[in-house]
Amino acid sequence: MIPNGGTLTYSADGVTGTYIVDLPTSTHTPTPLVFDLHGYLESAAFEHLGTGLSAFGDAHGFITITPQISSSAPPAWSFGPHSKNVAWIASLLTHVEQTTCVDERRVYAAGLSMGAFMTSSLACQLSTRIAAVAPVAGLQDYPWCKPTRPVPVVAFHGTADPFVAYSGGPGPHAKALPAADGSGLTVGQELKTHKLPANSSPLLQSIPSQVASWAKRNGCGTPPSHSHIGADVVRSIYPCPADASVDFYTVLGGGHTWPGGVPNVYPMASVGRMTTTISANEIMWSFFKAHPLTGPIGS
Repeated sequence: MIPNGGTLTYSADGVTGTYIVDLPTSTHTPTPLVFDLHGYLESAAFEHLGTGLSAFGDAHGFITITPQISSSAPPAWSFGPHSKNVAWIASLLTHVEQTTCVDERRVYAAGLSMGAFMTSSLACQLSTRIAAVAPVAGLQDYPWCKPTRPVPVVAFHGTADPFVAYSGGPGPHAKALPAADGSGLTVGQELKTHKLPANSSPLLQSIPSQVASWAKRNGCGTPPSHSHIGADVVRSIYPCPADASVDFYTVLGGGHTWPGGVPNVYPMASVGRMTTTISANEIMWSFFKAHPLTGPIGS
């Protein structure tokens, strides 16, 4: 059995990383598992603190794995096709499944910012193992994405996100960040000289249009239905097959934040306003429970 709490090291195929594991009180029966993926320049420990997903999992009966690739470069994910980071996540999942009691039909992924980019990539590349996903502040519809089954998606994004713009592409605060290629330039400086690598920056299409593309891929109809939750959240639900749902929560005036996350972790001056009207943890867990993996399980 994996020991509960603390940070463990795992290596596979030349890639080494660490992960924080949180186990609910009882894992003697097959237990759901949720990956919680950090954003660019942020550590797994910071993600673990800011989302509160691990504590929520402890209370609601699922395992939380918060991973990070070990590197001398700033914390980041390589999320492109055939990524070694994706392969490492897949191998780590196998390792956890072999060492604790995981319900292999209830493995899910969520993440913030670049963690949401990686979450989107896992839905594309590990669709026979990841049952459903919840990208927060960064759902992406990659042109190369060809999952072998429709993957249910529940996404969250603020209209005033200063890092991953609701209208598409990097927001103004993202342009001040150091570029992921180690050139010493900022993202904004790189944008002025050449196109950023496809595996380091958000797509230029608006977030709503990317949600619509996911819905189309999943075989959903149009238009979505819209409903207000409080004064600052709009829920959009596409008419989808039962095992291919696509839900989207727009936070009006919301920043680059995890809705209902742990307060005072992310500085408002940098990331913008966090709504407390909804809890991303509660919504994604309800969504995950309704969407176990159907069909053959991959390896």
